[in-house]
Amino acid sequence: MARFTLPRDLYHGKGALETLKTLKGRRAMVCVGGGSMKRFGFLDRAVAYLKEAGMEVELFEGIEADPSVDTVMRGAEAMLKFQPDWIVAMGGGSPIDAAKAMWIKYEYPDITFEDMCKVFGIPELRKKAHFCAIPSTSGTATEVTAFSIITDYQKGIKYPIADFEITPDIAIVDPELAETMPKKLVAHTGMDAMTHAIEAYVSTANCDFTDPLAIHAIEMIQKDLIPSYNGDMAARDKMHNAQCLAGQAFSNALLGIVHSMAHKTGAAFADYGAHIIHGAANAMYLPKVIAFNAKDPTAKKRYGVIADYMHLGGKNDDEKVALLIKFLRGMNDQLNIPHCIKHYGADSYPCEQGFVPEDVFLSRLHDIAVNAIGDACTGSNPRQPSVEEMEKLLKCCYYDTEVDF
Repeated sequence: MARFTLPRDLYHGKGALETLKTLKGRRAMVCVGGGSMKRFGFLDRAVAYLKEAGMEVELFEGIEADPSVDTVMRGAEAMLKFQPDWIVAMGGGSPIDAAKAMWIKYEYPDITFEDMCKVFGIPELRKKAHFCAIPSTSGTATEVTAFSIITDYQKGIKYPIADFEITPDIAIVDPELAETMPKKLVAHTGMDAMTHAIEAYVSTANCDFTDPLAIHAIEMIQKDLIPSYNGDMAARDKMHNAQCLAGQAFSNALLGIVHSMAHKTGAAFADYGAHIIHGAANAMYLPKVIAFNAKDPTAKKRYGVIADYMHLGGKNDDEKVALLIKFLRGMNDQLNIPHCIKHYGADSYPCEQGFVPEDVFLSRLHDIAVNAIGDACTGSNPRQPSVEEMEKLLKCCYYDTEVDF
């Protein structure tokens, strides 16, 4: 038996933010990030709509990119004082992910972060509050997923929390919010969405309910991401839908080792002054992982199906896989994303020598590989790597060398 879970209601299209007027409750806590929602007026509109619905509203602001365990604990403490019956998270993936984790701790004050990270082990929520998610970026799709990514900065590791309990009750997918994204964010979130869709389609947990969502998302991203990056707002609006479809697919089909590697490398070199931004990590690692996974006959066939839907050509599955890899690398070039960690600058742009020194990478390689193997996303990857294979794959992602194993 398998399960397919999405938010109860998904409101989409321009003006969908007004849905907040219809929520029934007494108190709402609005969780937001670094200020773009306030700067562009969306936060004020959201608060006004909630007050129009008759609610008392409190803000929890300043949730950082790559939210920390400490932020989660502070937010949960604020919720315990305010006692909201609605948690409304708006902005990029970070504030929504953080609010999901806060929600767990709010409902179960004695739960530890380690307990939260037990895959599909969270107790029943909604005893105190319901959850509404409003994304402003077109990538993570956390508004429709059973996942949250939280960073333990002391360990330098990003941990995925995975449980259908944290799937939001309501998702509001209003493309007006996404039109405010800066260009670099369009690139990174867009390739995050492409990775979600491709990994969901080849995941061992794929099914008839997830495949159409993944394939259509891939087709849309192929058509709309580059124009969106270059300022086409109609394409930007389409991308907001495409990333949501990809999220619906992967929340139920799960992901693979592209995400495992991205989670475990993202903050691993923070002491050298930067993170490897999640979407950029996915973009760099995806072609390498496709080459690795394509050694599995079932995965190779499914990559071939993806290439067919993308009209890439190829006489057989080997050619189709090669053309898919070539296409994705070409997208990275057009989006100004590097091909490997060695050339990943602290500003995320390609450069001759990236911010991660070779000797530092090699000294941390084994631990990163072990952590990636243990990541929640590894279990549904079509080819299960050993620690040695994961080390070799990560080296390919550092040096941009061919995957021949």
